[in-house]
Amino acid sequence: MKPRTKFLIGGALVIGTAGYLAASAIKDTGVYYLTPGELSAKTRSDPTFYETGVKVGARVVNGSIVRDPGGRQVAFKMTDGAQTYNVVYRGITPDTFTDGVDVVVEGRLGRDNTFRATTLLAKCASRYENAPEKYKDTPGYKRAEQTA
Repeated sequence: MKPRTKFLIGGALVIGTAGYLAASAIKDTGVYYLTPGELSAKTRSDPTFYETGVKVGARVVNGSIVRDPGGRQVAFKMTDGAQTYNVVYRGITPDTFTDGVDVVVEGRLGRDNTFRATTLLAKCASRYENAPEKYKDTPGYKRAEQTA
């Protein structure tokens, strides 16, 4: 066999092996990203989808946040307007986690329709909103109109 043919066969084996490893890694760690309505439809059509790792993007229902006295566990409701789920998360919550904030939770939906989150991300409010009135008298605070 010619050296060039050996090189091409070796290169094809290396690329094939790398491709297989990358595909299997993505399959093992890939996670669905759904809304609560899509998650509900998915579990109705395929009951084996319960206890499958997913990411869900939704909004926290106002007044639904309940923190344990120790502060390490929080329960709340999330909704997309079509479907609402109870969520339980154990860990440190982000500073921006409040009522009405958009969240992305990663975890598993149990057969009792409670979502057990292992990761909780809260989206930031807009940085360009006006500062609350209580901060306007703080030393060092300058209004945008004053600096322009």
